[in-house]
Amino acid sequence: MGAARRLTRRASRRAGFSLVEMLVVLAIIGMIVGLVGPRVLNYLSESKVKTAQIQMENIASALDLFYLDAGRYPTTEEGLAALVRPPSGLAGWNGPYLKSNTAPHDPWCHDYLYRAPGQNAPYDVGSRGPTGKEGGAGTLARAAR
Repeated sequence: MGAARRLTRRASRRAGFSLVEMLVVLAIIGMIVGLVGPRVLNYLSESKVKTAQIQMENIASALDLFYLDAGRYPTTEEGLAALVRPPSGLAGWNGPYLKSNTAPHDPWCHDYLYRAPGQNAPYDVGSRGPTGKEGGAGTLARAAR
């Protein structure tokens, strides 16, 4: 019985991982995260840009429906809020034209830019982009159809 007990003690000492083995595993995981992390963050920023473009297309469609009902586009002062709440003194409003109860925000939680009349179109819709500054390097713009 003494020999069996010694074998069990030796086996229990060998069970588990040494500090060196744990450090090697952590180093490998760190390298994998270091290689994959930037790619994942890049995909995330690209998806926000695509989301903003799709939302601006939806806003443009809602603006066109507003135009069909009211005979005009919302003024710059009325803004995109006119798509969810009727502007005062407008009889032909048949909205809401967007599903949300408030004016939409871009994926970076900034208000969309709206100007009527636009530079080369009846209106301009845009996003400030990730910087949050109008006219910055990250600004996304979409002119009306």
